[in-house]
Amino acid sequence: MKDSGKKKENFSENPEDPEMAEMAEIAEIKAIREKLCDMHSDIKKVMEYSNRLRFETAMECSRQEYSNAVLSHLIEDIDTGLERNMVKKCPEKENCRSSFTALLQRNAGLIKQGRVDEILLSNNREKLEEMRCGAPYSKCDQCFSEVSGLFTKQVNLMHSMRIYAGNQEQKPDISALEPGALVREILEPVSNPQRLEILKAVAFETKSFSAFSEITGLRGGNLLFHLQKLMDSGLILQQHERGDYMITEKGFKILQVLNELYSSLQYSPLQLPARKTPGEKEEIRI
Repeated sequence: MKDSGKKKENFSENPEDPEMAEMAEIAEIKAIREKLCDMHSDIKKVMEYSNRLRFETAMECSRQEYSNAVLSHLIEDIDTGLERNMVKKCPEKENCRSSFTALLQRNAGLIKQGRVDEILLSNNREKLEEMRCGAPYSKCDQCFSEVSGLFTKQVNLMHSMRIYAGNQEQKPDISALEPGALVREILEPVSNPQRLEILKAVAFETKSFSAFSEITGLRGGNLLFHLQKLMDSGLILQQHERGDYMITEKGFKILQVLNELYSSLQYSPLQLPARKTPGEKEEIRI
């Protein structure tokens, strides 16, 4: 036991021991820093994932509210159009009006779907044609002309909402794309992180110059440069001189497409493997 104590005492007097202890301490601090970096990276991924979910939820709520408003308008349009333009004196008017209303309301209800099924729309067309073929009077053409107009109006609205494309539109001709205009008007304006942050910030509310400064960390002329770039590209606009900024329809559509594209191409951030620096060995966990 005495010899052991003596050896320990001699070891502590070794002039190299403090240097080795310092190296061990540095290595420990480095390991702690690496762990903290990993934790920070994981937290950042969780936050990004949470923000993306909130954005997608807000987008879905916006779509639903818009669809409800459009559907309400179409139903009112059906009632107004039929009342105004159907033959006034006809023994079958009320029966026909009831059938027309049911068909048009059923067709209008398709806008509540994320994508309008071609089969359902075709069935409604066929039903309308069957009704036309069974019309008993020559003056029925006036009523069917109004119904056909309302039906076409609904289909055109589905096109504009991009929830329906006819069979002939399923394979667009991408040769019509103009790379120069595409880069200049769409890709280049949103290729800068600060400009994309600005666009996200005004997705659902107006923002002031000072608010953008806090969001992006940019000041004065630097921030004004990026705002002007977005305005020149038609993605945002200023309500009036020195007023707040708001997103345009073009800007919102681009942001929506980017979100959908990002969602479709990415794995969940929680499942992404941690990046390794060049030469870093894989850590073996026990």
